[in-house]
Amino acid sequence: MTSPGAEQIRAVPKIELHIHLEGTFRPERVAELAAMVGEVPPRPVDRLFEVDNLADFLETLDWVCGLVRDEPTAEQVAYDFAAYAHDQGIVYAEVIVNPTHWSGLTTGELFTACAQGFDRAQADGLGDFRLLPSILRQQSEEEAQQLVQWIEGAGLERIVGLSIDGNEEAAGRTGPRFASAYAEAARIGLGRTAHAGESSGAEGVRDAIELLGVSRIDHGVRCLEDSAVLDLVQERNITLNVCLTSNCTLLYSSLDDHPIRELAAAGVRFTINTDDPETLGISLCSELRLAADHLGWSLGDLVAAQHRAIDAAFCSDADKQALRAVVDQTVGT
Repeated sequence: MTSPGAEQIRAVPKIELHIHLEGTFRPERVAELAAMVGEVPPRPVDRLFEVDNLADFLETLDWVCGLVRDEPTAEQVAYDFAAYAHDQGIVYAEVIVNPTHWSGLTTGELFTACAQGFDRAQADGLGDFRLLPSILRQQSEEEAQQLVQWIEGAGLERIVGLSIDGNEEAAGRTGPRFASAYAEAARIGLGRTAHAGESSGAEGVRDAIELLGVSRIDHGVRCLEDSAVLDLVQERNITLNVCLTSNCTLLYSSLDDHPIRELAAAGVRFTINTDDPETLGISLCSELRLAADHLGWSLGDLVAAQHRAIDAAFCSDADKQALRAVVDQTVGT
C-alpha cells in the first residue's frame, strides 16, 4: 500500500481540533509586534521556542501573546491563522485560546476580536473557524466558573466549547477543582475537551472523562499506561486529538516510541493535529504525512481520519453533514 503523497494530503479538505492560537505566531509577526511595543525578544525570533521544558515554553507563550495590546491586532492574529489554515487545506478548525496568556487584553476584548477575525476570514472564503476558551490549570475554581459565566453572557456564536490546558505535572490533580465549571459548560450546551494524558499519566485521562464529562481529550496518549483507563476511553467512545511532533518533543524520544500504533491497534478513535505549529516548525499537512508514513495509511485512511474529526467536532449536525460532503466530494468517495 502506498501512502498518500504531499500533494494528495494538501488536496484533502482537513479538520483540526487541537491547535492553540498562541502557537501560531509567525516569527516575522513576533518581530513586528515586539518593535511596535518596544519589547526585546528573550531569544532571536527564529529560535524563540528553543526551550528545554514545558514551563519555559509556556512562559515564552505569555511573552509573545503579551505583545498583543489592542483588538485590531488580535483580530489580525486570528485572520493570520485563517490564512495559514487555508493554505493547508483546513476547512474547519476549533482553535484553543487561553485568555491568561494575553495580558494586554480583557477576555471580552480578546474573544470578540478573534471572532471578528474569523468572521472576516470566512467572508473571504478562508474557512470556518471556531473558538474554544481554555482554563489554565493553575487557576481557581472561581476563575474557571467566571470564564463559563462570561461565555454564557457573551453569546459569541463562534465559541463552541470549553477547554483546559497548562502543565498538568506542575499543577497536580485539577479535575475536582474544575468539575463544577464543566458541569455549567454542559448546562449551557458547550462541547467539552481537556488536555490530559500528556504531562499527567492515565489518571489525568480518567479524571477528564469521569469528573469533567469530556467527549474528547487533547493528547490522551498515556491512557495506554492503565488498561482500565484504556477500556474507559473505548467504552465512552472518546476521541483523542493526538499531536505527534509535540508529543515527541516533550514525551517520547522518537516517533517509534510514540504509542500511536498501539492506539490504532486497540481501535481507539483519534485525530491528527499540530498543537502549536509555528513553535514546532510543522504544519497539519506535514503531521498528516508523518502519520500516513508511520501507520501505512492509504488515502482512504486519511479521509477516515477527517471523518473522525468531524464526528468529534462541537459544531451542529448540519455543519457536520456539510463538512462530510465537502470532504467526500473533493476526494471522490
